[in-house]
Amino acid sequence: MPHISVKMLQGRSEEQKKRLAAALVKTLTQELGCSDHYVTCTVEDYDAREWQGVFKSEIADKPADKVYKKAEYDPKSLL
Repeated sequence: MPHISVKMLQGRSEEQKKRLAAALVKTLTQELGCSDHYVTCTVEDYDAREWQGVFKSEIADKPADKVYKKAEYDPKSLL
């Protein structure tokens, strides 16, 4: 059922990722009124060069009505 996908620059610890996943799942179940039994969550790390492609496909090329929080930075600034 609901799936949460987090894609970000590398550098966070496994503990940070686990806490993030738990917090996101908790928020999702509260907001959608569903059981965490049905929720999955992935966390993927990318270096700055890989992020350029992720940003393009997952953010820049998505229809505007699918991106609920717009970027406030230029991804090229990460290189």
